[in-house]
Amino acid sequence: MLMEAVDVKDPVTMESVPFDGFTLGEVMFRGNTVTKGYYKDPEKTEAAFMGGWFHTGDIAVRHPDGNIEVKDRKLDLIVSGGKKISTVDVEAVLFSHPAVFEAGVVGKPDKVAGETVCAFVRFKEGCDDTRSDDIIEYCREKLPEYMVPETVVFDDLQFTSTGKLKKAVLRERAKALV
Repeated sequence: MLMEAVDVKDPVTMESVPFDGFTLGEVMFRGNTVTKGYYKDPEKTEAAFMGGWFHTGDIAVRHPDGNIEVKDRKLDLIVSGGKKISTVDVEAVLFSHPAVFEAGVVGKPDKVAGETVCAFVRFKEGCDDTRSDDIIEYCREKLPEYMVPETVVFDDLQFTSTGKLKKAVLRERAKALV
């Protein structure tokens, strides 16, 4: 209501994504309540306002009814073989597994695909007998093949003081697995 316009656009072409609930784009907006830029950082300001829209860094889809559903942060998005994968979608499937207590998903560098899906998982007490093959098969039943984790690592996950998963730490750990 306070914005001139809010849209989900392809950040390269600046075209609005279709209202299909599937095509990913970046949430962008403009209006008189949007910041004028980053303090004493003209380069960051120019990048954030490319094409006359403020680029939020949130990746979303538009549904046929016009609603916007945020899927992930641009930094967290996995690009594997040209396909964009929302880590949030993969994590939702992992959390539905009866043995999973905590999960985090990041891209693991891959020479052929660019990145592959790497899942870090911590089990509920008493479920330590679950194997990575079990997790991968469970995901294969619920996700398209390109979204299924190729690597599953069982370990404790680190969180910030506000309870957010430290994805940067997971990305570094995934790089070390290559």
